[in-house]
Amino acid sequence: MSSRNVPPGIILETHDWAIKMYDEGKCIISGFQSPIEKDVSRLVLKGTQPIILVLARGMCKRQVMMELSQAVQQGIILIMSPFKENATRITEETALIRNRYMFEKADDFCIPFYSKGGLIEQAIRTSKYMESSVP
Repeated sequence: MSSRNVPPGIILETHDWAIKMYDEGKCIISGFQSPIEKDVSRLVLKGTQPIILVLARGMCKRQVMMELSQAVQQGIILIMSPFKENATRITEETALIRNRYMFEKADDFCIPFYSKGGLIEQAIRTSKYMESSVP
């Protein structure tokens, strides 16, 4: 998870982390929504490690995005949502709920950057699954 606007040095560190996860075959869970999360998805989709995409909206009956269709066919990616199908738009509220849901499901977290007062910080502060609070 990461906020939208990330300092350049953190981008490089996050790419290195993604490559390490790729090399180690570690499962990645993300919403792949912010620009850096999208970069990570492009890196890890080249591998064969399991990937879990958690939507901040309901599952739709539309065709899977082209970049994900091969991974879906290979059984590499699982797409899930904590919302009903009628939740068709991503909002701040659905993104916050999605982020809390990922905290509940993940064993470890990589949060390279979050904006003060942003949705990720809110999810950390309000998630009962986080062991430590935000400084």
